[in-house]
Amino acid sequence: MKKFAVIGNPIAHSKSPEIHSDFAKQFDIDLQYTKELVAVDNFFHFAKDFFQYASGANVTVPFKEDALQFADQLSEEAKLAGAVNTLSKKQGKIIGDNTDGTGLVRDIRDNHQQSFHNKRILIIGAGGAARGVILPIAKEKPDAIYLVNRSPEKAQKLVEQFCQYAPMTALTFTELNQSFGIIINATSASLSGESLPLSDRIFTPESFAYDMMYQAMPTAFMTFARKHHATAVDGLGMLVEQAAKSFEIWHGVKPHTQSVIEKVRRQL
Repeated sequence: MKKFAVIGNPIAHSKSPEIHSDFAKQFDIDLQYTKELVAVDNFFHFAKDFFQYASGANVTVPFKEDALQFADQLSEEAKLAGAVNTLSKKQGKIIGDNTDGTGLVRDIRDNHQQSFHNKRILIIGAGGAARGVILPIAKEKPDAIYLVNRSPEKAQKLVEQFCQYAPMTALTFTELNQSFGIIINATSASLSGESLPLSDRIFTPESFAYDMMYQAMPTAFMTFARKHHATAVDGLGMLVEQAAKSFEIWHGVKPHTQSVIEKVRRQL
């Protein structure tokens, strides 16, 4: 039986074991998938021991950058994201990948039928969450990607890093005076109920607003977007889709996600 885990601190809240168990049932794959709480200064020691016998791991806060250093080889997504959320052992080497951006794109494009192609995309935030999704969005050939952040220099840094993949512009919140086709909240403001200094001009009835956070009730960002007639959803589907991409990397098969998303939603 192949062994997998999700490694983080904290980790009790993780839904990954149930998600991967549901995926495995679709293919009659026998696997063991556990939650591993690791001390913040102990990732390298733990991972080295773990991969003596395990086949793969998902990595969550605060270890995604440690996992980047731990891997022997990195995917293009992981290199550009500066973070790894999926580790695989292949022919004795540890491969680091980042499936967050693929998870977001699949959720928006496939589950919500929203095309990125030729649209103006606004990403709110310029931290790790934003950085992890830019390349997969750029590959969908949007008209342009705009980044807005409280500290504009962070947004500008990401623009410089990714501008070869798509037309990109950094904005301040006061410069938000135009509408966008897809608006993605890549900040954690929703978790604290904090509202963002957004202009209502960014939304039209055709706009699609996506909060990378999720909870049982609509987030503050979703409520604001809906008030201004946009369609708004949370990031629960992204959680399941990034897990599905990890599963695909490990097992070579792509699981069906819709029933799993619905099941996780019922458990919130």
